[in-house]
Amino acid sequence: MSAPAVPVPVVLAGARGHGRRHLDNLRRLQERGTVRLAGVCELTPLTAGELPDGLGTPEQSTDLGALLDTTGARIAVICTPIPTHTDLALTAAGRGAHLLLEKPPAPSYAEFRRMADGVAAAGVSCQIGFQSLGSHAVPAIRRLIADGAIGEVTGVGGAGAWARAESYYRRAPWAGKRRLDGADVVDGVLTNPLAHAVATGLALLGTTRAEDVTGVETELLRANAIESDDTSCVRITTPRGPVTVAATLCAEQPGEPYVVVHGARGRITFWYKQDRVLLQRAGHGPEEFLHGRADLLENLVDHLTDGTPLLAGPDATGAFMKVVEAIRLAPDPAQLPAEAWHFDPGARRRVVTGIDGLVASCADTLALYSELGAPWALPKEVST
Repeated sequence: MSAPAVPVPVVLAGARGHGRRHLDNLRRLQERGTVRLAGVCELTPLTAGELPDGLGTPEQSTDLGALLDTTGARIAVICTPIPTHTDLALTAAGRGAHLLLEKPPAPSYAEFRRMADGVAAAGVSCQIGFQSLGSHAVPAIRRLIADGAIGEVTGVGGAGAWARAESYYRRAPWAGKRRLDGADVVDGVLTNPLAHAVATGLALLGTTRAEDVTGVETELLRANAIESDDTSCVRITTPRGPVTVAATLCAEQPGEPYVVVHGARGRITFWYKQDRVLLQRAGHGPEEFLHGRADLLENLVDHLTDGTPLLAGPDATGAFMKVVEAIRLAPDPAQLPAEAWHFDPGARRRVVTGIDGLVASCADTLALYSELGAPWALPKEVST
């Protein structure tokens, strides 16, 4: 991309925690002349030591609307607790600011629709923070599928085996919660840390709109002492085949998450954090490709500057939000029996025995935990 004639002023709401990554990215883009960090919205102002060098002294406030008014920022990056996303997005949209809104965009489908409809009515653009959808591998895989490289597609699997210490759930009042103070949060493994596996699987199949989802089956469990799920699987029914994603934050040996497109004559595996693709098909040797990636904030600036299509607009995340809604409405996650997990004192985390293999098997077979014979699995819940 070429930098705009004048750097685009940006306000960041939520600059701690994950927001630090946005600060680093804003510094990179500010050095290139693409954007200018005009303001930071935080409940407690950032200290000079918390601001990366090169960002100057942006205005700070606890009031996003007032900050947008005084800075005239053209873009608001919102990286705040999940239940605040919709109201803050609408506050920004009401002042004509375009949005980069962190995932998940909302804790319920109703809140997502309120946000998306409000943004559309305000006439501003909104990018949802699914970084994997900026990978150049996504259109490349779609081309392989369209060209028949693996024959007729039979479904998509996703696998995420990650590890999080028990302290992960103490990092914020909403962490690991399904509800907080009467408001939906739905901070589960498939809706937040490994949400990319769900959204990317749906994107590769070309089923990203809400109406593409005709059914959702969930199996939600937890090893940790939390409200929400940390070891779960979901199977999404679409007109183009099933999308089954299994994930855990209690892995034995944490690894790179991936999605795999299954075809009648082969498969395509995509390690979406690495932008790495493996094509395996009948009559050919394995082929591996490494792709580049477009930054979502840069893409939003390009969209405003020259009309470049957004990579992850609200319409491209409607199907994902249908999955969030099914998880929200499902029974509260079941506690795994004590014999199913153990505590790793060195890592200060809980580990589910055999979960790495189960997660991979779900992605390989498009089956759920209960269908693979996991002794602790519950009967699946079906939502439409």
